[in-house]
Order: sequence, then C-alpha cells, then structure tokens
Amino acid sequence: MSTTTETGGPGSGTPETERPASATAGPGRPAEQADRTAGSLGAMITAELTKLLRRPATWVLLGLWPALQLVFSTVIPYVSYQRGASFEGLPPEAVLASMLPDQLVLNSLSGLPLFGGALLLTLGALLAGSEYGWGTLKTLLGQGPRRLQVLAAQLLALLVVLAGTVLVSFALTALASGAIAAGESAAADWPTAGRLLRGLGGGLLIAATWGALGLLLGHALRSTALPIALGLVWVLAVENLIVNVAAPLLGAFDTAQAALPGVNAGSLVAALAGPGATLRTPGVAAIVDGTQAAGVLAGFLVLFTALTALLLTRRDVV
Repeated sequence: MSTTTETGGPGSGTPETERPASATAGPGRPAEQADRTAGSLGAMITAELTKLLRRPATWVLLGLWPALQLVFSTVIPYVSYQRGASFEGLPPEAVLASMLPDQLVLNSLSGLPLFGGALLLTLGALLAGSEYGWGTLKTLLGQGPRRLQVLAAQLLALLVVLAGTVLVSFALTALASGAIAAGESAAADWPTAGRLLRGLGGGLLIAATWGALGLLLGHALRSTALPIALGLVWVLAVENLIVNVAAPLLGAFDTAQAALPGVNAGSLVAALAGPGATLRTPGVAAIVDGTQAAGVLAGFLVLFTALTALLLTRRDVV
C-alpha cells in the first residue's frame, strides 16, 4: 500500500508559512541564500579596521608617509639652515621661514600628492587585493553580508585610518615647527582654526582619492602585486612624464593635465598653502585653482567608488 505526501503546492491545502525553506527559495537558489541577512555595518567596519590595524604592512605604510613628510619638509631643511647653507636655492633666512608654524599646512601636506599618495594607494590595493589572495571575500559573502555592504565597510574603515594618518602628520609637523620657532626665537604665527580645518579636509580628500584608486585596482585585478605596480607606475612615472615632458611641448597634453588626479592634488595643496608660500616639493604646483582641484578630486573619489561597486556586484568573486 503506497503513501502519498503533499508538497504544499497550489491547492494542496498546506499554508505557505508551513512550507520548508527549500520549497520557497526559488528555482536554482539555495535556501540559505534566500534567508541571508545584511548584518551590522558598524560591526563590519570594526572588523575591517581590526584586519587593517593588525597587518604589519599597514603600520609600515602609514608610518612612512608622516615620517618622510617630517624629514623632507623640516628636518633636512633645518640641518641645512644650521650649517648656514642654502637649500634648494633658498638662502638660510628663507629656509627658516619655510619651517615656521605659519607654514604648517604646506609642510604637513606637501608630500601627499606624489610620494604619500603612492603609499596610500598601495594600502588601498592591499586592503582589497589580499581578500582574493586569501580567499576570505568568498567566505565572508557566504556568511550573509551583501557585496555593497562589504565595500562600504572597507571604504569607511580605510577613511578612518587615512584620517588618523593625516592628523598624525599635522601633529608631528606642528611639534617640529613649534620647537624650531622656540629654538630660533622666531615668531610662531600659527594658522587659524578655519585654515587648519581646510587643510585637514583637503588632506583627507587627497588621501581618500588615492586610497579609493588602490581599492579599485585591487578589486579589478584580484591581487596585490599587479595593482600596486600599476598604481606606482601611474603616480610616480606616467603623471610626471605628462606634466614635465609632454605638457610643455604639446598643447593637448597641457590641457589634459588639468584632469589628472595627481595634478589636482598638488594644486589643492598649493591653494591650501596660501598665496605667499614657497612651493618646492615635487608634485605641488598651482596648475589649477583650489576650487577646481577639490571638485575634480571629489569627482574621482565618486568615480573610483562607483566603478569598484560595479565590479564587485556584477561578477564572481572567485
């Protein structure tokens, strides 16, 4: 004698709420995917921050930029001043003036458009690319979070770390400038609060743009080595060749350079430094005005984020 079992289909009399999950998941769709929950964004940001801050590479990269910034903007010029020698064509008096507290914004940000940007781009590429190398992204997505939520957590965690790095750069430069002013009995005219806030905001915008580019390259190429290599070539070689070699010779490149992220980063630093500042750091030049530079960088930040979101949501993560 055979026994038949109702499947809960239409007209079977079995309520929808009593059907097993496998029957409601849809054709070709596992039940666990149908019941996925988004999870807490705050918890995911905390997890991304924990991963970042526990990696030795993060501390190396984040420590290099403020350290190099301090050495090249303050320490080396001060040693040159103490010896009574000129520095980059400036007489000793001008060298001293360039290290005083009124130049705090310029001295804290001057390395960010070029050398600091290359380091922060590397950090973004490491954050994204290592997830593919370790196979952790696929595991993470299988536990519930949506892809855009994962990207938001990565980007926000990166912004928190970059904001801290910009603050550290300002703090170290302020300490050095104050010590030099006190030791040389020079006037300590500190920037106003508004100027400091604009400098911090501009520095974070530049850092976030480079970090978002690294994040895009890491997700696009699903690795770390190639994105870092391509990013460094672009920042340190391609843009320099366009600005210093091609732009002076060809009008098309002279016009096109105004749309490059590095050129706009350098122009923003030049604008934040003020009209009387001496611009001697490679990559810092007033090629476009500060308003245009900030707008272009903000556009690049949105573009890089949107492209990363498109890549992450439209293709497999394997």
